[in-house]
Amino acid sequence: MQKLKERWGIQSNFQLIIVFFVFAITGSSSVYVAKPFLKLIGLQFEHFPDTWWSPLIYWTLRILLIFPFYQILLVAYGWLFGQFKFFWNFEKKMLKRMGLGFLFN
Repeated sequence: MQKLKERWGIQSNFQLIIVFFVFAITGSSSVYVAKPFLKLIGLQFEHFPDTWWSPLIYWTLRILLIFPFYQILLVAYGWLFGQFKFFWNFEKKMLKRMGLGFLFN
C-alpha cells in the first residue's frame, strides 16, 4: 500500500480509501447514467442481428460510448470528495497515454 501511496502522491490511508471509493462509484454510476443515452440512440442488444460477431460489436460500441461519461464523472466525484487535484492530474495523464493529450494544450 505504501508504494501505491508514494506513486500517486497520497499522504494518508484515509485519502487512499477516498480515491478507491471514487473509482468504485464512478464505474458503476457511469454505466447507470449512460443507460438512458444508449437507449435513446438505439444501442440495445436486441437491435443487433443474431450473428457470432454481434456481441463483439455491441460491447465495443457500448464501452466506447460509456467512456466519456466515466471521464466526466471521475473528475466530478473527485471534486465532490475533495480530491479534485488528484483526479484531474490522473485524468490528464490517462488521456495523454491514450493519445488524446492535445485536449489539454
